[in-house]
Amino acid sequence: MTAASGAPLSAPLLLTLQTVEAIRRAFKHDLLRTAVSLDLGRSTREVMPADDGFWLDGVPYGFPERVRERTVYYRNENAWEPVARFSTGLYKLVPTEWGPPTFEIDGIKMLVSQKVSPMDDAHAKVGLVEVDGVDVLDTCGGLGYFAVAALERGARRIRSFEISPEVRWLRTLNPWSPGPDPRLELTAGSVLDHLDRLPARSFGSILHDPPRFGIAGELYSRPLYERFARLIAPKGRLFHYVGSPNRLTSGRDVPAEVAKRLHAAGFKNVQAQGDGLLAQLR
Repeated sequence: MTAASGAPLSAPLLLTLQTVEAIRRAFKHDLLRTAVSLDLGRSTREVMPADDGFWLDGVPYGFPERVRERTVYYRNENAWEPVARFSTGLYKLVPTEWGPPTFEIDGIKMLVSQKVSPMDDAHAKVGLVEVDGVDVLDTCGGLGYFAVAALERGARRIRSFEISPEVRWLRTLNPWSPGPDPRLELTAGSVLDHLDRLPARSFGSILHDPPRFGIAGELYSRPLYERFARLIAPKGRLFHYVGSPNRLTSGRDVPAEVAKRLHAAGFKNVQAQGDGLLAQLR
């Protein structure tokens, strides 16, 4: 699925183990040229396979010294480097069989990818709320897939927030993240620090995709939902990711707790939808 909003500008060449193996197979079979993707499946380009690398547009590129599974490499000047950064934890892009990558923090996958493309998953969730012609609040922007889906579905404007500088950096190297678009405003920082500055009833829909409850419990609280209720237009819809934490090990039914808090904050028709909850303002 192609992102209508476009890829980041000046995206570098990207390699994965799958791409390297495809070029090596072509060289082994004495092929002069082969078509591969150097942007995680958004397009294909012809390269000339070489002994331990390839030629592209007359320029030779060697492979990384070691190519690991579940790692994306980007061309940084004259070297290949993993699309990963370490700060409070290890943040990295992880390739998928679908094209659009997921990302991990300390090995914990942040987006679904086992049975469905993370981009298609975003489209399915955004399709549950009405975004055509309305302003949308995207509380935890991540790689921007909710924003891509909302833009493609006709959102008038999207206010998106992403607190992590590491995740924002991953977006600059991910060709599936949204590129510049006058309808999309990405704010660096926590949505919690900005909600009270936004006008009441200014959003037709809210997309709330927080980290799991054990990491960011404040993003599952009744006070937050009351702030959402102030911002969303009457009968506006909210999609809230809650995940499926193990009730036996946690001793808690997080989706039921969230549904109760949403009701108390003024939302109705709270219903389970996949790994999240769909609700509507009374």
